Amino acid sequence: MSEPARVVNLPRTPPAPPDLAISTLGPGRIESPLAELLDNSRTSEHYVDENDKVLLDDTLAGITARGVPAAELPGMEPCGPRRKIFFDPAKTRAAVVTCGGLCPGLNDVIAGLVRTLTYHYKVRRVIGIRNGYQGFVPSYGHDVVDLTPESVRDIATDGGTVLGTSRGHQDPDEIVDCLERLHVNVLFVVGGDGSMRGAMRIAATVAERGLMIAVVGIPKTIDNDIPYIDQSFGFQTAFSHASDAIRAARVEATSTANGIGLVKLMGRHSGFIACYAALARSGADVVLIPEVPFGLDGEGGLLAHLRRRVLERGHAVVVVAEGAGQELLGHEGDVDASGNAKLGDIGPYLRRRIGDHFSDAGIETSIRYIDPSYAIRSVPANPYDSVYCVRLAQAAVHAAMSGRTEMVVGRYRRRFVHVPMAAAVSRRNQVDPHGDLWMAVLESTGQPVHFT
Repeated sequence: MSEPARVVNLPRTPPAPPDLAISTLGPGRIESPLAELLDNSRTSEHYVDENDKVLLDDTLAGITARGVPAAELPGMEPCGPRRKIFFDPAKTRAAVVTCGGLCPGLNDVIAGLVRTLTYHYKVRRVIGIRNGYQGFVPSYGHDVVDLTPESVRDIATDGGTVLGTSRGHQDPDEIVDCLERLHVNVLFVVGGDGSMRGAMRIAATVAERGLMIAVVGIPKTIDNDIPYIDQSFGFQTAFSHASDAIRAARVEATSTANGIGLVKLMGRHSGFIACYAALARSGADVVLIPEVPFGLDGEGGLLAHLRRRVLERGHAVVVVAEGAGQELLGHEGDVDASGNAKLGDIGPYLRRRIGDHFSDAGIETSIRYIDPSYAIRSVPANPYDSVYCVRLAQAAVHAAMSGRTEMVVGRYRRRFVHVPMAAAVSRRNQVDPHGDLWMAVLESTGQPVHFT
């Protein structure tokens, strides 16, 4: 007897897709120096032709629920060299700026941009803007630096950015004034969502003036919270180093009677670093992230769970993302220069509450608190991220030289794609409390679904 057909539950109203159309300065009319590479290429599982697209949905249920012909399914423009480009390489001048907080791989991106522009497109001058968007504004007095393959040859061995960085809004008119004075045709912005919003204002000002300047972003966030991108560069390096802090906390906790290790990791609104670092070490008993609220008190709360775990195993390790538990702190702080809300410090608060709970229960314990925040963002990229950075840089150059603008490059469902800046800042990528990543964390830690 044949088995009954499995029913696929289709979503009743699929979410409306974002506008994925990519802005261009005009059609490409110049033969690309990389056109020869494309002659024998065709769409496959390893390559997407420039005339094809990468679908937004990757399940039968999602595609079916759209209710449109295959050619009308929402999709993204693939990255890669184009057969025809917009800018004449011999007459093109490019600029690179890094903005916002540090992240592993910034120097790799800078080096990748310079090499691709110089070696493959023969662009004759690439300049670096010092100290983020401040570098465009005359009142700050920052100089510019010429970037050559020789000058960037060894910069990837160091963390940080050789160009410097800054936070905060700057006048887009002053920035575009500077671009005109420098005769820049292509601007590469490496930064997070605040930086990309600034890049959108720059692109809008460029358009208002009728200028032919491409603005292309390479999104950077250690929290991995940019939508429509699988992972941001530097994330793999960051959670790898964060996992070392979990290992240290576990060693400390197991070396003392009733020991508790408490590790606070970066993650303002998204708990990806905490989740991946905990899975990498499998040494955490509890993971706390911003996406999943938790309670402390009562038999169903975190404190009672920790007490039981310590009594059962003799130790426990807690991993908390910096943005978790803000509702417990009642914190309403100011905002920083990038417009981000300043968070209450959940780490010391948890340390105190855990200590008080064990003391009230008459259990002697020692709590080892580790906060490696700056240590994990200032290190050089690991080999995986270095390769990723190079490929992102190449994709950004191909996009810019073909006249694409007001867009970012990234990898979506293992394909490199162009994403409009508006879509890239439209929401925050977060851990899905009902998704397989959080399920894997719950399996690994053995913690309950909710602390109530």
